[in-house]
Amino acid sequence: MRLLVTGGCGFIGSNFIRHLMREHPEDEVLNLDKLTYAGNPENLRDVEGDPRYTFLKGDICEEADVRKAFEWGPEAVVNFAAETHVDRSITDPEAFVRTDVLGTFRLLEAVRGAGVRLVHISTDEVYGSIAEGSFTEESPLRPNSPYAASKAGADLLVRSYVRTYGTDALIVRSSNNYGPYQYPEKVIPLFITNLLEGRKVPLYGEGANVRDWLFVEDNCRAIDLVLRRGESGGVYNVGAGQERSNLELTRSILALLGMGEEHIQKVPDRPGHDFRYSLDCTRIRSLGWEPLYDLERGLRETVRWYRENRDWWMPIKSGEFREYYRRRYGDI
Repeated sequence: MRLLVTGGCGFIGSNFIRHLMREHPEDEVLNLDKLTYAGNPENLRDVEGDPRYTFLKGDICEEADVRKAFEWGPEAVVNFAAETHVDRSITDPEAFVRTDVLGTFRLLEAVRGAGVRLVHISTDEVYGSIAEGSFTEESPLRPNSPYAASKAGADLLVRSYVRTYGTDALIVRSSNNYGPYQYPEKVIPLFITNLLEGRKVPLYGEGANVRDWLFVEDNCRAIDLVLRRGESGGVYNVGAGQERSNLELTRSILALLGMGEEHIQKVPDRPGHDFRYSLDCTRIRSLGWEPLYDLERGLRETVRWYRENRDWWMPIKSGEFREYYRRRYGDI
């Protein structure tokens, strides 16, 4: 299969391309990526020499860039390209609306014209917060951050193209991913790398907020399954059933690094912070998927990777990142 992967130099996208190269030797991949701050070519250095892999620098919001990618002749598209960090969406919401909504529109127009399948990667955050129970794919969308709202807008565009034009499109809504190559503004790599640098970790509020943690390789397997076996127009929740409070998660990371709670620095909670996400994953499991990593195993693998790959993350956590960090959390 000839696959166009957008945002393939990002965290999940790069892991997905690596999964394709490993599991589907007959596949060819074109990676369309704008190379924003979180799009790092180093994430795919190990596949650059593979003749099945091609990189094209471009922006999904630009019609000419999308047109050029489609001249390659993809048989399907997997869209990872997005602005994804909630904190950044609070300070710069316009960038999220542009990429997440307009960019998805450009891709939908292209796949409609080409008559190929689109798998759109979304998030559990479009549902909002839930105190008890779990969201199903039929639950209403009630986003509470500009990031979540931009992703919900994209999801609704996908739905409208399926219903109005008969576009072959599907949506994957995943819970919080973690693992190798994740940009260190996100909580798990931020905390691991801070601790490896001998610094404290910024914990929002009392750390009571709850998330379901999904190892990135498990998510890649689920996305691949939806791509090849998912029902056109379908929405698929993907979660690992590994719910932890932020404080519990922090304690697990500290334990793996042999450190104590004196390394925690509590910081003011962010505006509109959802309390708990939880997904009912019956539909994806009915396709034969189940997570292979529990949180303990996944965290061990992630800590090991960041220990062994300081040359990847240390350059990132300098310069502009340091200034961004100071603005968010102060000098801790």
